[in-house]
Amino acid sequence: MKLSYRVEDGARLGSLLWEFGPGWRMISSAMLGGGIGPRSWVLNAQVVAGYSRMDPVDHLTSLGPGGEGVGMMTAASVDRYTTASDGGVEAVATVGLRVPTWAAAPAGHLDPELAPMRVGTINLMITVPVAMTDAALVNAVMTATEAKTQALVEAGFPCTGTASDAVCVAVPASGPEELFGGPRSDYGSRLARAVHAAVRQGAAEWRPRDKP
Repeated sequence: MKLSYRVEDGARLGSLLWEFGPGWRMISSAMLGGGIGPRSWVLNAQVVAGYSRMDPVDHLTSLGPGGEGVGMMTAASVDRYTTASDGGVEAVATVGLRVPTWAAAPAGHLDPELAPMRVGTINLMITVPVAMTDAALVNAVMTATEAKTQALVEAGFPCTGTASDAVCVAVPASGPEELFGGPRSDYGSRLARAVHAAVRQGAAEWRPRDKP
């Protein structure tokens, strides 16, 4: 993982870049490179809090190293990332909680402080050292989301996350495939503990001055 900075819209913004190279498969909710498929890099790019560009995919592509990759955005300070590991699973979280949100809100509910473009505020990058079936990858995303929410509630935030969180799980493209990614499976349980620890630390260290 590499941390770098750029100046954009008059602000100094950070980016985290993972360059995996060939031989990896990923699942992601990101705008760039989302879904399931072979990917060689992951970018978590900080943008300004009032981000309003209408070409976020092109923007992320221009910031990446080229080729097939995953690009996530956040208004949180990415240089305040938190990490945790468990049994070979690595989790990195960038946490911003200016607008904590319950997933099931009343119809028509709007969070008034959200920027016009709802860029991700809690972003998760997770690496698992074993191959997984498509179903196990979907299950792993569920497990990561559940562990994130558990950490936020335990940290005292009344929310399941924010309205625009993003996640990416990277696994080797070859080798025996894990069939399960739930919280009581071998690697799902490790993923849950790693995500929980990273998000819990990030939530504890979050400060309103970040304005994510």
